[in-house]
Amino acid sequence: MASAAIETRQLSKHYGQRPVVRDLSFRVAPGEVYALVGPNGAGKTTVIRLLTGLAFPTAGSVYLLGLDLLKNPAIRRRIGAVVEAPAAFYPYLSGRANLALHARLAGGVSEGRIAEVLRLLELETSAERKVGVYSLGMRQRLGVAAALLTQPEVLILDEPASGMDPLSLHVVHRVLREAASMGTAVLLSTHHLDEVAAYCSRVAILEEGQLIDEVNLLDRRDRYRAQVSDVRRAQLALKTQPFIRHAGTRGDEVVFILEDSAALGRVAGALVAAGVELLGLARDNFDLRAYYRERVSAKRGVAPEEVA
Repeated sequence: MASAAIETRQLSKHYGQRPVVRDLSFRVAPGEVYALVGPNGAGKTTVIRLLTGLAFPTAGSVYLLGLDLLKNPAIRRRIGAVVEAPAAFYPYLSGRANLALHARLAGGVSEGRIAEVLRLLELETSAERKVGVYSLGMRQRLGVAAALLTQPEVLILDEPASGMDPLSLHVVHRVLREAASMGTAVLLSTHHLDEVAAYCSRVAILEEGQLIDEVNLLDRRDRYRAQVSDVRRAQLALKTQPFIRHAGTRGDEVVFILEDSAALGRVAGALVAAGVELLGLARDNFDLRAYYRERVSAKRGVAPEEVA
């Protein structure tokens, strides 16, 4: 198995007798966007602090880029992070001057890179203004810009879009997608389920410090449903096709996941060849928010509408 950029193994954290994170194991690959979601108090910020070396585990291990974080603390120089946003900046200095201080501390960051991250986060026009007059969304974007200065191999962000206006939210999510496309492993905690569902690779649902589910969103985005004349025969026909990753049934429909979305046009031919009439075909849209409420409510033993 290829090395993960981020990996936790049976990670636990207790404060006194109170368990905050319990036996948590997950992996994030290079180029992947992985989201931690869960209600307030689920342990998301504690996980972020453990991953960035700001807290020490009671049990278990954190590995960054294949190295044990506790045994190799210098590995933190290869990550970028925003913990407990908004990030702290000097309010009497400009955005550019604050980034210059971060760059000096990190070392090896050019003036050109500072200008580049300001452009990426759409802060060029306010770069010379004092951070004290920045809106919350602007300060959040400046925090992400600071985390990106060193072009990190791992990017870890705690609620990077909390309290943001729609424009800032769009900018940050675009930047995270672009970072992942260049090979950076991105992990973030978030409450913005609808937005992250559009570009995250996987989502971990936490409740009371435990991982209660992990959702592969890449599979969900390439999932379709078809109304057919014979559900069982259609499922068997599709399961044998090399361009189908999975085929199942739901009532009078067959639900399938493609290996490649470009192969959608081959589905009708496969069904016709098996003697099945295709009556309707549509993308099987996945509602992450509804699924999240179902999983958390099941864990709590309450109705889904009672989950915030």
